[in-house]
Amino acid sequence: MSTPSALHTVAVIVQDNAEPFGLGSLVEVWGEPYHPEDDNPVFDFRVCTPRPGRVTTRSDFDLVVDRGLEAVADADLVCVSPHWDYDVHDDAVLEVLCAAHERGAIIYAHCSGSFTLGAAGLLDGRECTTHWRYTDRLQRAYPEALVHPDVLYCHDGTVLTGAGSAAGIDASLHLVRDRFGAHVASTTARRIVVPPHRDGGQAQFIARQVPECDAETLGPLLQWILEHLAEDLDVESLARRALMSSRTFARRFRAETGATPHAWVTQQRVLRAEQLLEQSDRSIEWIAAEVGFGNAATLRHHFTRQRGVSPQQYRRTFSGVA
Repeated sequence: MSTPSALHTVAVIVQDNAEPFGLGSLVEVWGEPYHPEDDNPVFDFRVCTPRPGRVTTRSDFDLVVDRGLEAVADADLVCVSPHWDYDVHDDAVLEVLCAAHERGAIIYAHCSGSFTLGAAGLLDGRECTTHWRYTDRLQRAYPEALVHPDVLYCHDGTVLTGAGSAAGIDASLHLVRDRFGAHVASTTARRIVVPPHRDGGQAQFIARQVPECDAETLGPLLQWILEHLAEDLDVESLARRALMSSRTFARRFRAETGATPHAWVTQQRVLRAEQLLEQSDRSIEWIAAEVGFGNAATLRHHFTRQRGVSPQQYRRTFSGVA
């Protein structure tokens, strides 16, 4: 996690043969009006295109976009919406992306939009991703890029790339969490009706990520874990509760969540610790015991490893408690 910086203006670049869902996923997170029940941040949200007017899409409708690329000039976050002709690049788009990057704006593209960042030279030496169908092509086209095929998103410096389709929401929620904290990310995710954080990677084709599962799956157990994080949650104990052998349980757990039981439980404990750090003035030692880490040193280890900052630093940045 990096230190939050001002993020007020969001510009989204759309081009012909636009992918409607890709654009929609950006609108859902960054283009929403104020909701009093969520007290969400509201952004100066702009959709722009190289040639204002009609923008074609892959579906049975087109878009009308009035803003040109001048809308990018002062944007804090510049998003490249995916489009079908991902190997065709507009020089004007590449130019404004490079200029935005030079002045320190956050540059974000997901799915086929990552190819535009590659053409602009912004992926050289950076960790990045795209839709799993295109990762090999992205690596061949931009050999200096560090392409990760099995992740939902990559955040390297001021450049963020997301995998295909719904992973664009994952990447946006990651950035919301990074800039505004876990509480804002969680309320945003709840409004969209998605989990605030998904474990695993796109190549695992995760069967279930939310605890709302049918009784024949591990859904009820996942919900029970979230309500009993302070307890001993080793594989053997969880397998007994699920009435399975440890080996069968571990295999089923990975199939349904995309992660090992230990990794999933650790992630949930860190997420709960984030909430308590933001919303309470309890000591780090108390929070560590409350979420099941046992002591402050173990909490610091896992929290810093996953978030890149210590619990104390996170609290100073995001705490709403006076």
